Amino acid sequence: MLQFSDQDNKAMLQRGSDPQWVAKQFAFFKEGFPYAQLDRIATIDDGIERLTEEEKKEYIAYFDQQAPHLKIEKFVPASGAASRMFKDLFDFLETGKMTDKIKVFLDQLEHFAFYEDLKRCFPEGTDLKKIEPKLIVEKLVTDSGLNYGALPKGVLQFHIYCDHQRTAIEEHLVEAAQYAASGKDAYIHFTVSPNHLERFKELIEEKKGIYEKRFKITYHISYSIQDPKTDTLAANLDLTPFRDAEGKLLFRPGGHGALIHNLNNLDADLVFVKNIDNVTTEERLQPTIDYKKVCAGMALQLRNKTNEYLKKLAQTPNDPELIKEVVDFGSKRLHIAWSRNIPPLIEIQNKIDKPIRVCGMVKNEGEPGGGPFWVKRGEEVSCQIVETSQIDKNNPQQQEILQQATHFNPVDMICCWKNHEGKPYDLLQYVDEKAGFISDKSYEGATLKAMELPGLWNGAMANWNTLFVEVPLATFNPVKTVFDLLRN
Repeated sequence: MLQFSDQDNKAMLQRGSDPQWVAKQFAFFKEGFPYAQLDRIATIDDGIERLTEEEKKEYIAYFDQQAPHLKIEKFVPASGAASRMFKDLFDFLETGKMTDKIKVFLDQLEHFAFYEDLKRCFPEGTDLKKIEPKLIVEKLVTDSGLNYGALPKGVLQFHIYCDHQRTAIEEHLVEAAQYAASGKDAYIHFTVSPNHLERFKELIEEKKGIYEKRFKITYHISYSIQDPKTDTLAANLDLTPFRDAEGKLLFRPGGHGALIHNLNNLDADLVFVKNIDNVTTEERLQPTIDYKKVCAGMALQLRNKTNEYLKKLAQTPNDPELIKEVVDFGSKRLHIAWSRNIPPLIEIQNKIDKPIRVCGMVKNEGEPGGGPFWVKRGEEVSCQIVETSQIDKNNPQQQEILQQATHFNPVDMICCWKNHEGKPYDLLQYVDEKAGFISDKSYEGATLKAMELPGLWNGAMANWNTLFVEVPLATFNPVKTVFDLLRN
């Protein structure tokens, strides 16, 4: 294992990093991460459930009945600046080339929610159509104006209403009031970059009273940052530790998989996980509300049934009828692959006594995102969300399975992680540490290798019991580029 100097160890401890953990992670640069071994795609009736209208109504009713008695939280990953969202605009500033995309941006300028704020960057009465295009773009994305290229997506104006505009944060407040409230209380947790935390707090304090009055609820907002102790050590191309000009070890954020630590710190019975940029306007929100409740009702039913079985097994461990019933439940409802027809009691308990998540899956229409697959892990096959970076691009068989995928995951999950004794699972115990990723990056002109931890919805939750449910495309409204804000 990699050995560090006393000075290195001291510096790591000061930043909150465990030198042993750092050395263990760094070893993956030489060992490499194994590719996921796809067995087959998950599709309707083979890993993905397509619900009937009657089933949807039953799950919604179950959720509405349970919700007032539960602590429910909405978990919104919202870290990072929106620079990639404005890549085409930054390219225009650098090259001056008038592309078709830039023409669309300028022609549709009045249809963006940030238009009114952008006008205020110019003298009153200015006709923006007569302004030099480069100056308009500069005022939008640089610190000479709105500085949108350096701000997080959450605080950007996303949507236009008849008498106001709304940021992505506000749309999450509206959503939470309608499906993630416990009685008259709505709990929302944002993961935020440290340099954007105050901006988030200021905006929410300014706006939340409007929605509290309208929906007659109280918001309880909490925040966390990506813990520096989860940062990973960068490597040189010869796979030695990368050091900066001062000789200090260079650490980089470990990717969204580090947020499993933030999730692990929440105290809730049910958690909705949804990205900051996946929001729609209020008049188009009903499908999202309905299917969030559908998936939450399913997650609660599965959790309650699992915990009921665990209690019964503890009381009557030798009841053959009970064991047969639990094994059948695990196979049909949790997609568990048992080692034999009637497995040992310890195997039954271990495989059902896990965190549960229900993941919405939309039909694959070319959007980027992890897909639902049956994955081989040792002797077992289980339902997993897999990113394309985890699949061997030089393996024709694996690529063929990838191309057959019918659905993908829009980061739409409902999670339960309290056991039959009411105690939370330690989510860090259910991470597949070998599901990380290595990529080439640059630092001050030098090329380096960076490591990302197992992703939040793939490797970090690889050992959960996972259900896939088909949800309509109307529930998925990502904003990856500024042009996505022009979608109907």
